Amino acid sequence: MDLIDEILDNVKTIAVVGLSDNPARASHGVTAYMQSQGYRIIPVNPALKGATVLGEQSYDDLDAALAAAQAEGSSIDLVDVFRRSEFAGAVTDDAVSIGARYVWMQDGVVDQAAAERARDAGLGVIMDDCILRQHKRRRGG
Repeated sequence: MDLIDEILDNVKTIAVVGLSDNPARASHGVTAYMQSQGYRIIPVNPALKGATVLGEQSYDDLDAALAAAQAEGSSIDLVDVFRRSEFAGAVTDDAVSIGARYVWMQDGVVDQAAAERARDAGLGVIMDDCILRQHKRRRGG
């Protein structure tokens, strides 16, 4: 099983960093799709702290998102990064610190050093790829 299949098969909760409340934005559409496929999503966007996005409360950082997940008896399996590459390192380091199992940097998001730090900490990393596209590929569509 490759890493993408492992992620799509084993992840239950996805913290989406940079999720927009604008349906025209890629982060919104991709996340709505993943939610429709049965994944629990937790929006993380400081500009939307406390707002409801796709029916879920948004948090200002991964620590707050993790606290909310733990209060419900779960954890964050995957951190999905919808931020520009220059912000990916900090997000990835936060993903390591909260104990996420995987980091997924969406299309155009590249930070080799951050990916190496995450891998060294034991996380699986996908970079510069779209989780929606990969999910649909697996389903044959």
